[in-house]
Amino acid sequence: MSSGSAADESAAQIARYYEILMTPLPSDDASKVAMVQKRVDRGDADAMCFLGEQYYLAGLGLTKDASRAIELWTDAAELGSAEAQYFLGHLCYYGNCVEEDKPRGIRHWLQAAMKGHAICRHALGVAEYEVNGNSDLTAQHWMISAKMGFKQSLDGMKAM
Repeated sequence: MSSGSAADESAAQIARYYEILMTPLPSDDASKVAMVQKRVDRGDADAMCFLGEQYYLAGLGLTKDASRAIELWTDAAELGSAEAQYFLGHLCYYGNCVEEDKPRGIRHWLQAAMKGHAICRHALGVAEYEVNGNSDLTAQHWMISAKMGFKQSLDGMKAM
């Protein structure tokens, strides 16, 4: 990748964040959903992840729709969203709204952890202990997430 394309990508990201910050937040839920949906329609992974969470939790006046949430998180994950990978990993690992599939959940968390998602790194430590009983690898994952500022990992290491 040439430095020009990286600079163009950074400039586009800055412009996108500027647009988001400068857009007044609507006061009613329906307008908020419409505003986020516009961003989803433009392929914004952060908006997809946010709207997925709203569908999953029945936020912003939406009816709970786990299928729609999973669809949005899957699209966001394909665009590189570590947060979407976190949600998908949680659903798969614990079998919330989908059939339990621990290996698939772990794969989602691993992809997010490699992008710097501290909670996913912590979750990998939990999974390592629950699935394999490996406290050494659990401690390694938790050390990484603790260095990233995730206090629960530090507390877990103290309790080991």
